[in-house]
Amino acid sequence: MSAPPVSGPPPAAPAPRHTGRTIGRTLAAALLVFVTVLLVLFVVFNTQTVGISLVFTDIEAPLVVALLVAALLGGLVVALASLLRRARRHR
Repeated sequence: MSAPPVSGPPPAAPAPRHTGRTIGRTLAAALLVFVTVLLVLFVVFNTQTVGISLVFTDIEAPLVVALLVAALLGGLVVALASLLRRARRHR
């Protein structure tokens, strides 16, 4: 005697797991939030005016502006380096 056939759909295959990628993205997002909070706190506590020496002139600006410009330029450098690295890897 054989067992009666089981009706219903066959068991579904488990979904592929990308834990390495997910963990990396989660860590990157957490690091971004942490650095952003630190930057905001640093900007809030440093509101005095400072002298900034440029190539051809000197200017007076709030430290907040200097810090934000430096952060934006740093982010731009990182983004450009990432694009260059990706382009080299693609070749």
